[in-house]
Parts: sequence; C-alpha cells; structure tokens
Amino acid sequence: MSELRDLTERLVSIPSHEDETPAGDEIEAWLRDHTDADVRRDDVGNVRAWRGRELSGESLAFVGHHDVVPPDDSQVAESGEFVVEERDGRLYGRGTADMKGAVAAMLLAFRDVEPGRPLGFASFVGEETGGRGARHAVEDGFDPDWAVVGEGSTGYSAAGVLDVAVAHKGRRASTLTAAGESAHASEPEAGENAVYRAADAVDVVRDLEAPTADVLGESVSGSVAVTEIEGGTAWNVIPDECAVTVDERTVPGERADLGRVEELPGVSWTVDQDLPPMACSSDALADRALSAVRTVQDGGGEHVAKPHATDAGWLADAGVACVVCGPAEPGEAHTETESVSLSVLARCREAYERLAA
Repeated sequence: MSELRDLTERLVSIPSHEDETPAGDEIEAWLRDHTDADVRRDDVGNVRAWRGRELSGESLAFVGHHDVVPPDDSQVAESGEFVVEERDGRLYGRGTADMKGAVAAMLLAFRDVEPGRPLGFASFVGEETGGRGARHAVEDGFDPDWAVVGEGSTGYSAAGVLDVAVAHKGRRASTLTAAGESAHASEPEAGENAVYRAADAVDVVRDLEAPTADVLGESVSGSVAVTEIEGGTAWNVIPDECAVTVDERTVPGERADLGRVEELPGVSWTVDQDLPPMACSSDALADRALSAVRTVQDGGGEHVAKPHATDAGWLADAGVACVVCGPAEPGEAHTETESVSLSVLARCREAYERLAA
C-alpha cells in the first residue's frame, strides 16, 4: 500500500492543469525506470507503453489521463506544487480522484503482472478539455482490442463498492442561432424579432424526446435542455440575432432530432462539442472485469452505467471494447475537497492485475 500511496502522492503533487508536460515526464521516467516496456511519448504529450506484444489473445490497455481541472487556492502550496494530505484512509488533493490515483494503480499493475495477453498502458493529455489526447492517440494508431479506462466507477451499486461501468453518456453542446431584422421598438412590425424566432426554437427543443439505450442490461437515458439564451442590444431595438445554448446528454445509438429547429425560418444549428457516449462491445471483457472486481471485494460490485463522458467514448467510437473501472466516487472529482479512498485504490490495482493476467 505504501508504494501505491507514495506514487499517487507524487503524481498529484505535480500541477498539470495548464501544462501536462511535467506530469507526463514523471510517468514516462517511471515506466522507463521500473519496466522493460516499449515506451513512447507522442506528438501531443501522451505517454504510451506496451508489454508482451508477441503474446496471443486480445490486447488489453490500461488507460488514464494526467491533466486535471484548475485547483482551488487551498489545493496549492506556496512552492507551487499541489497539496496532498492523508486523512482517515483517504488522500486529498486536486487529481487524487480524477484521476492520478487510478493512473498510479494502473502503473503498478502494468509493472507487476505477468501478462497473459499483449498489455498496454496509456496516460492521455487533454481529457478535461475535450479528449485531445485520446483523439490523437486513435489517429496515431493506438488500437487495443480491449481497454480499461480508470475513471470513477465506485459507489454506484453501494457506498464504497468498486463497480464496472459498461456504458456512459456522451455530451453534445449546440448553439441555435435565430436571425431577424432590427427595427425601432416603437414599430415592431417593421422588423423581424429574432428573440421570438429563438422562442419558437426553444419550444421545439422542449418537445424533443431524448433517446434511451440498453447496454448489457443497464439502461442509459439521455436528456436535452436549453441552458442559456442571449439576444438583443438595447431596450428600444427589435433584436436581429438571438443565440440559444443546448446541452444534450447522448446515449449509444440514436440522438435527439435537434435538426428540426432548422425547419423554422431564420434558425440555424451549430454543434460546438460532441463527446461520444460509450457502450461496451464485448461481453467477455465486461464479464471478466466484473469477475476480477468481485474477486478482490468478496463478491461485491455490479455492472453500472455512468452519467459522465470519458475518454472511453473516443476509444469505443474507434472500435475499442471498453469498460470504465476506477476509484473515484460520484461527486468527488473537481471539488475543493477532492479525495480518493486508499483501500479502493488498492482494490483497483489488484483487479487490474487479475484482468491483465
């Protein structure tokens, strides 16, 4: 346990919200010092490594990311390093849960297991800002048959229980732009009110049905909602433009039919971000991952679905069978009191080893 705690603490202490390079340097150096793996650093800063490429069977990769969201002031020491504290069996600090704790557990499992199949490790950059590292890795030929992504899957079936997520939602962010014609507000009929057109578009969104999906017995429900509206320049001017922001949580398969808004006069639709959902495409991977988890915690653990997008979406979109299995609990990441359970971290490490072997 001390080695896992110390490695997690070292990775967490390295700031990686503005520049992931120092954290990537640490991971790359550790792999070169502690394993005989084929290690490479790609053009965007991802750290990737392989062992046992000559072995038969489905290749398996442990996948994490070493960027983090900006810290709270309380999470930064005077030296500039991030504060890491251990209390009551947990490590506190920015990135402990999301997700340098899982990266540390994966590194140790990658080193210690005698792989029964080609075994990879990858820690990506840019996960928190749209999956830049994962997308580059896929384009650069990173294509394991199976991947375990170490994002949070703890506490879904019961408090403190490590689960295996076989699906998660994606996120599509859109802007609906309504164009009109300005006029003086004393003569509204002389113009075309863009806010009224935007209101018609909002009504279309309100009536859309968000799709649902079933993945290995787990139900995943999407959603679609207007979250922002902006238009107009003055109280006495008929607005000639109005923008509406739409947040859509997508599921594997169909999408909500947002294109219907473009049937309205003067309304256009732009997709600003589209993070893909994930559905595990391999019953064998899902079952073996759950078996490994149950072995390390006396039969506990279930297949579950996550509400949040992860890099597993990009990998699954490229044809990689994925599960999500990691120590973070719902509501823990991105908070000023972010922390991770050391006992769950240890279970993750053992489960990763069992699956790889």
